[in-house]
Amino acid sequence: MRLLIVGTLKGQLTTATKIAMDNGASVTHAEATEQAMAVLRSGKGADLLLVDVALDIRDLVMRLEAEHIHVPIVACGISNDARAAVAAIHAGAKEYIPLPPDPELIAAVLAAVANDSRDLIYRDEAMGKVIKLAQQIAGSDASVMITGESGTGKEVLARYVHSRSGRAKRPFISINCAAIPEHLLESELFGHEKGAFTGAIARRIGKFEEATGGTLLLDEISEMDVRLQSKLLRAIQERVIDRVGGTKPVPVDIRIIATSNRNLSEAVREGTFREDLLFRLNVVNLKIPPLRDRPADILELAQHFAKKYAEANGVPLRPISADARRVLTSNRWQGNVRELENTIHRSVLMAQGDEIGPEAILTPDGDRLDLAKTAPAVAHATFAAEQVTRALVGRTVADVERDLILETLKHCLGNRTHAANILGISIRTLRNKLNEYADGGIPITPAGSGEHQRFVVAG
Repeated sequence: MRLLIVGTLKGQLTTATKIAMDNGASVTHAEATEQAMAVLRSGKGADLLLVDVALDIRDLVMRLEAEHIHVPIVACGISNDARAAVAAIHAGAKEYIPLPPDPELIAAVLAAVANDSRDLIYRDEAMGKVIKLAQQIAGSDASVMITGESGTGKEVLARYVHSRSGRAKRPFISINCAAIPEHLLESELFGHEKGAFTGAIARRIGKFEEATGGTLLLDEISEMDVRLQSKLLRAIQERVIDRVGGTKPVPVDIRIIATSNRNLSEAVREGTFREDLLFRLNVVNLKIPPLRDRPADILELAQHFAKKYAEANGVPLRPISADARRVLTSNRWQGNVRELENTIHRSVLMAQGDEIGPEAILTPDGDRLDLAKTAPAVAHATFAAEQVTRALVGRTVADVERDLILETLKHCLGNRTHAANILGISIRTLRNKLNEYADGGIPITPAGSGEHQRFVVAG
């Protein structure tokens, strides 16, 4: 994580710097707002700004917005003046930290505001195969395409690949191609020169240059405009980029990882995605299965999130009850890991007693997940399946086999040949079974009849 500290609070920010670095952050300093903007434009970048409350935070926020720089701000100050803290929050800061800094508070803010906690949790064999492939190709510089439904953890896997590569100590830069307007995305990727367009008040380094030496994640690349795709293709092929308004190419050294929740082969056929770009990006495809297809991961992730949000909210860590586990594993999880995480977060807050029970597993509307409304056909099928399962539990195999044979014979109106074919057994085996049942006094459907009568089958 990259932290930019803005201000000159003597001694206090030095302590904050040490705490941040102890928590794995790389730290850059700027004495004033203009210097901070110069750092951000230069390509050094930051995931979080820690800003002296004595500075004009509102002015800093407005400057960031004017240049389309998106980075959270945490204000800090040695004063106990509550009004200064409130004013900083109103100006656009996410949090306020009093100085001298508390190590645990700094660490918590770094994780929460910068969202730097992205653990790769898995147990299911289906996900294990994906991770094994990721490990095999991580050390190379090959471009990687990560595909999967929304919420499956594509960015988490991208960071995992970066962390196991030779570029692990260099920047990991992510840009969401779907979240940035088309007319701004080119500048975000390749940077721009001063005066290149209205609002370009200074040279700004783009994500390609910012990621030099490291990894660039192009999230949801399928949403990129076709015109910009051609410029991206050139950057990947020739390892040079052109800043908007620039006059000479700029060399870059990066590894590209791209993600998509769409079928890019279909997008190629539809003419919305360049085939040559897909070939360049799709050297290796890591296809993440949806959560419903990796059931062993559901409980592993649920336990992880239960611990995470119990600690975050200061509530007791409660185990997930057996009934609640059944509810979790039977759900379809259309929103995948993201939906599961939000559900467990709610359950941690709503749980009472010693365990997280099914009554705490709720939808966003507050309904119990196991009682949520479903389509009538789905609900009926689910109910029928549950009834069949309950009917089998506690019975012997011989009893179940007997009932299956007798019900099949009844369905065939006593026709032994048809019943044997359906059951997948020989007619002789069927006759032997029926003789056994008849000797035990069990009614057997006679040939050509739908009525139950007791009779002895001839051998």
